[in-house]
Order: sequence, then structure tokens, then C-alpha cells
Amino acid sequence: MTKYQNLEKLIGIKFKDEHLLDQAFIHKSYVNEASEDKEHNERLEFLGDAVLELVVTEFLYKTYKNPEGDLTNWRSALVRGANLAEIAKKLGLNKYLYLGRGEEKSGGREKGYILANTVEALIGAIYLDKGYKDAHKFITKFIVCYLGEILEKGSYIDSKSKFQEISQSKFNITPVYQLIEESGPDHDKSFKMGVYIGDKMYGEGSGSSKQQAEQNAAGDALKKTGWHAKKKSPANNTK
Repeated sequence: MTKYQNLEKLIGIKFKDEHLLDQAFIHKSYVNEASEDKEHNERLEFLGDAVLELVVTEFLYKTYKNPEGDLTNWRSALVRGANLAEIAKKLGLNKYLYLGRGEEKSGGREKGYILANTVEALIGAIYLDKGYKDAHKFITKFIVCYLGEILEKGSYIDSKSKFQEISQSKFNITPVYQLIEESGPDHDKSFKMGVYIGDKMYGEGSGSSKQQAEQNAAGDALKKTGWHAKKKSPANNTK
């Protein structure tokens, strides 16, 4: 198998079992439509998610003396779907995906949650094929490296919590989230939510769940109001 040569060169990992690497890119929509017997990547995703959490947690624990709350927020920012999806795009993982015809037509190669899940599945495949050491190297090189940028931008801060805190401080009002639009089939829903203070809508956001859409709406509101001003990086308590 030669189709993954460029990817293996890019990530610095040569697979012993390329069928395992192949499985990392098989979306369940492809399995549902394929005549051949294939296993989709959700089990690898499950494994990769656990390995990713462990590596990031270990790094943060060994590197910073900050309290648990800080470390938890930073870890969440590193492993959140939006961050993983951007990493998938930079690595060009979308071009290797096996998708069903319907998913392909609906733009599956650009869907954030599919790309994020693929990164986790790839990590699972690396772990099974090469072991913890190589999985650790991959995660450190391509995921943990974004921590500095995350801290600088303050993107580790939960947008809903921050917007609520500022709203209550300024107006003594708790923001309310309302559904603006819901679209897509049951297995692939998309939601658009608006966040309001009183009768005024301050921001809107979309996502594959209402919770994600609310977070994006709060983030949009913070940007539009200028309340998202950058803070000095709090990660100055290294060991």
C-alpha cells in the first residue's frame, strides 16, 4: 500500500500494519454503503481519545504548577473538536477519508466533527501499531504545540461562562439562549442558536449540538462586544 507515503513522511511514522492506518479513515457512512467487509474508525477513535487525554494531562501536570482548574481548562482547549479539526486540515487528513456517497455530497470532508474524530482514530491506530512512545511524540508535535497560542488568545476560557459573568456584572441579567434554526437529518443535525441579554441578541453560533452552538454564540457575542480582550498568559508557573 503506497497511498499513505506522504502522510507517513509528514508525521514521521511508518506503519507496520497499513490496514490499521486505513481503518482510521473509514467513516461509518462508507461501511453502511460498501459491499466489502470493512470496520469503521469509531473503535479507534474511542481508544485514541483516551490516549490523547492521558498524554496531554501528563504534559500539563509535569510542566505547570497551576491549580487543577487551570490545567483542566487548558486540556479541554487542546483536545476540543474545533482544535482537532484544524489540525486534521493542516495534516491533510480529509483527502484520505472513506465516506459514503451521501456524506460525500453533504461536504463530509470539511465537517469539523468528522475531522476531529479522524485525528483521534489516527492516534488510536498509532498507539496500536507503534506503541505509547510514538503516540506521545505525535500528540506532542502536532497537538500540544498549540498550547502557547491557546493561552495567548485566551481561547481556553469557556465562552458561555465568561459571557454570563460579564452580563451579570454589567446588567445584573443572565443571558438566554434561543434556537434560531435547526436543519439536517436526524443523524447529522445542525443547530443555530442566538444569545440574548434582555430583548437584544448579542451573538449567534452554529454547531452539531445545541450546546456547541451556544458556546459558539457566546464566543461570537464576546468578539462583537469586545469583551474578549486578551489577557496576559497565566501559564507562568512552570516547574
